[in-house]
Amino acid sequence: MTFWRTCRPFCVIGIVLLTSAATFPVRAENAQAPAADQTSPANQSQQNSPAPSKSLTDKAIEKVKQVAKSASDIFSRVPCLAPKGAPRTVGSLPRVAHKLAAGEPVVIVAFGSSSTAGYGASSTEFTYPSRLAAQLKRKYPTADITVINRGKGGDDAPEMMKRLQTEVIDAKPDLVIWQVGTNAILRNLDPDATTQMVQDGVALIQATGADVVLVDPQYSPQVTAHQEDASKMVKLLSRVAQLRHIGVFPRFEVMRQWHENQALPIETFVIADGLHMNDWGYACFAQLLGDDIIRSVGQIKLGINVPVTTQANRPM
Repeated sequence: MTFWRTCRPFCVIGIVLLTSAATFPVRAENAQAPAADQTSPANQSQQNSPAPSKSLTDKAIEKVKQVAKSASDIFSRVPCLAPKGAPRTVGSLPRVAHKLAAGEPVVIVAFGSSSTAGYGASSTEFTYPSRLAAQLKRKYPTADITVINRGKGGDDAPEMMKRLQTEVIDAKPDLVIWQVGTNAILRNLDPDATTQMVQDGVALIQATGADVVLVDPQYSPQVTAHQEDASKMVKLLSRVAQLRHIGVFPRFEVMRQWHENQALPIETFVIADGLHMNDWGYACFAQLLGDDIIRSVGQIKLGINVPVTTQANRPM
């Protein structure tokens, strides 16, 4: 009892500080992973710590601000550079270009699994769809652009096809960015059957007149452990893009070059689970994808570099 009377004020402070330092939850990108609670560290701190004193609350808030600042200035520490010689094209985006030129609202749906949901990011603000939305807003400040995040952890083509109508097509998108293939590799799904579903899904989206861009799997230890399957998936998705006259962002190759050509350690862009991207990875991915979208829209508005086959065959 004597020890408790002496320790109590300091013990309570220690317990509260430990509570306020809770980290953002990370979930694995596989079918068995439960749905992640996308609660940020700031919200966890506010919900779980009763703030017994102003000074303790201030310390918790300051900790969260430091995390946010670290993520926001991440490019000043490790610049996001476009890999040299890597093919990066999102193809032709006539629907988006037309809407922007006409001053009409643009709806973009980011469709995918946990890479799209943002597992591994420190908060929702640092997911790739949020980063992309901010970049497009900076480029087109007067445009009405909405980016909807339709990522769901553990999903691949079979599950995505089941929610394609309600979560994507019903949103009446002008552009769908479809990230797919990673979980098919990890779950040993048949790559030919998977990409056939993707091709069918792309056709359904194109029938609405929307533009489509595919995003292939990430380059990370859990994926490269299945090197043969990963390489085949990347090639098959590229083939789908060619057949449907759409763009594909080669995320696998871009991330491989980060590591092998730019000599960035894997932990620079992948979290400790060896699968999901971190704040820097999502931010650089979004930056490079956004640059391609902006470049494509600019070319179409200027009337250059628009493949005739793309114009003639849409929708298909």
